[in-house]
Formats: sequence, C-alpha cells, structure tokens
Amino acid sequence: MRTARGVAALLAVGVLAAFSLAADGSGPQDRPAEAGAAETAGAETSAADGPAGGAGAAAATPSGPPAPTPAWDGRVRVLGDGSTSDTGPQPGPLKPEKLKPGEKPPQFVVFSWDGALEGDDHLFSRFRRLGAENNARMTFFLSGIYTLPKAKRTLYHPPRHDPGTASIDFATDGHIKDTLEQLRLAWQEGNEIGTHFNGHFCNAKGGKDWTTEEWRSELDQAVSFVTHWKTNTGLKNLPPLPFDYTKELVGGRAPCLEGQQALLPAEKAVGFRYDASSPGEFQVWPGKKEGLWNFPLQLLPYPGRSTQGLSMDFNFLAGQSGNTSEGDPRKYAAWEKETRDSYLSGFERVYNGSRAPFFIGNHFETWNGGIYMQAVEDVMRSVCRRDGVRCVSFREVADWLDAQDPKVLDKLRRLDPGQPGDWSRPTR
Repeated sequence: MRTARGVAALLAVGVLAAFSLAADGSGPQDRPAEAGAAETAGAETSAADGPAGGAGAAAATPSGPPAPTPAWDGRVRVLGDGSTSDTGPQPGPLKPEKLKPGEKPPQFVVFSWDGALEGDDHLFSRFRRLGAENNARMTFFLSGIYTLPKAKRTLYHPPRHDPGTASIDFATDGHIKDTLEQLRLAWQEGNEIGTHFNGHFCNAKGGKDWTTEEWRSELDQAVSFVTHWKTNTGLKNLPPLPFDYTKELVGGRAPCLEGQQALLPAEKAVGFRYDASSPGEFQVWPGKKEGLWNFPLQLLPYPGRSTQGLSMDFNFLAGQSGNTSEGDPRKYAAWEKETRDSYLSGFERVYNGSRAPFFIGNHFETWNGGIYMQAVEDVMRSVCRRDGVRCVSFREVADWLDAQDPKVLDKLRRLDPGQPGDWSRPTR
C-alpha cells in the first residue's frame, strides 16, 4: 500500500523553508518556525503518520495470551476486550543513573517513527530488526486509526471534520494485522510505543487550530482504537498486545508539528511525561514546557551548504526533489549521501561537543527510491555501537533526565552544541 499522497499540493506551503536557515558549522542561526514549515507541509502526505492514545476497554476474554516476555513469570492479566494485556515489566530499558560530578554524559540518540504502519514495503519490520541488531531501541509514534478498519471509520470523530474522515489513508485489514504483530514484537524488544494521534489534519482546521479540549478528544480516541482493536476488527484469535497502553503511553508527536501550545495541557492531564512536537530547535539539552520534557526535531548542518534543516526525512525530500516524492533518479545517490552526511554531521557536533541528545524523525516511506531509509540505516549502523553512545527511546531519555540533579542539567543547557563540557570522568 502506498502511503504518500497529495505531495505536490502539500509541498506548496514553504517547501524549502527547512533549507533556508543561514548558519555556519557551529550551530543553528535562525527561527524554529521557519525550519518547521516543510514538515508542516509534508507530514500530511504520509499515511505512515498518525497517533494513538488511551481510554477504557470493555471486559472480554481473548482466544489466547501472548508468549511471556523474558522478565515475566508467565502470569498475564488480560485487559478490557482482550486487545491489550499486562505481561509485567518491559524487557531491556536503560537503567537511569545519576551523573557523578565531572562525569561525561552518555550520547543519547533517538530514532523515532511517525505513524508506525507495517505496509507492503515492510519497513516497520526492517527497522525493528535493524534496531535489535545494533543495540538500538526506538520510539514508534503509532497512528490510532491504523488499528481501525476502514469499514468502521465512522467511529472516528475528528475535531472540526466529518466523522470517518482523515488526511491519511485507513489501513487495510491485512496491514492492521501486520502492524499489530510488529507492535507486539517491538515492545517485547524494549522499544517505546507512543502516539501520533489519528487523522493527521494540518493547516486550516487542523491541529494548529484545535483547542485543548479538541486535542483531548483526539488523544482519547487514539487510545480507544488501540485498546479496542479486537472489538473493532473482529480479529478475536490474535493475541493481545503485551502492554497496558494506558500506562505505556507517555509521549507523542503532533502531526505536522502543529498545535503544541494547546496540546500540552491535554497531554499533561493524562500523565504524559514528554512531547516531541516542537519544530526546528537548536541541538541543546532539553528543558520542559508545561511540566513536560520538550523533545524537538533539531536543526542540522548540511555539509557543503551554508544552510541547516530539520532532522527528519521529509525535510530532506522537500529540499531535494521539491514537490514530488519521486524526483530525478540520477540524483538519488547524491541526495542519499547529503542526507546521511547531514545526520552524521549533527551527531558528530554534539558527540564531540555538548553531548546533547540527538533526535532523528522518520516515516516508513520509500520516497525518492528509498534513499532516506537507507541513509537512516547507515547512520544507525555507524553510531549506535560507538563508545558512550546510547540509542534509546524518548521515554528512556525522559527517565534519565528525571534522575539528574537539576543544577547539572542547567549547566549542560548552557553549552553550545559543539562546545564540550568540563568533563573529568569518562562515560560509564
């Protein structure tokens, strides 16, 4: 199933904005709002985009429990209609440790995926396996309607739009089944399942125009679709997801990176710990907004250019092939190299500098012959096993930040991206 659609129309809104930021190699030099324009225009083109949220579930007994995870003693508590379950602690998360005085921080790297659909290209399964091979745990921002059959689409009531409508495609029954399998395996391997909400509405009547109450409705529906997929799909013989989504869900990314101001109170009200919806900020140590950790996309240097752009695949597409997801094949190799080199330049800047966490955003898409998927794979293979590097989920970064002395974090935030701290101790 092809997930990108309407690229030409959507890219008309600030297509080159992410590539217009003047900068030298030392750090970002322009306004976050300009950097976010290309993602704002393009996020709507990806059906691998969308969110998932949380709500209650009706009691029922599923046909069979999932296989127990290594950290569990075999007992499984089935929840609601059998769509989800409590199988005990998740395997593998990083144990947060408080920095000792003068200790160099770990270099955190977060690979995140908007939408999290297992489509015909099998990119979810490809990168899930790649992460396991390279000791990388990731965050998958699930679109809630990717667990809702098209035949039941009118169950979705998007804010300011007709019931059953969305700016992304509803998944086929086969893709829903495959996505559920990948979600189960991803969680059992230590990855995080976050939310990208539902209908991926942008621009007029989209997330930037929604009130906090409308965002809360969108979030509650996203959770409900995930916690009631058995009822909605009729796939009663599949095992439940091995986690309680109402507890698992602690963060999300808004479609098109829009509406964070009204969204944050809705997320805080349901116990979120972070938000990843802010576009185009410097590569600096995170702070909080409205009591939630703010994990933005970041401005990266482009080797050979005096510009910077967002750390997301769509923004490379926007600056390279403009208004099409299938540009000139003769340029694919050069575009792939430019994308890979930009990611690695951003990584090296903080790895050898402030050690600020490095965030990369992606979509499961084969734009421009799949060059962005290959670039991300190359980066993951290059960085995740380096000394001091921890490729982790956003949840794990939040855990680590919460364990630190606030005074130490304040000092780290004052560092420029390429500025090393006064480390006297190596990373543990």
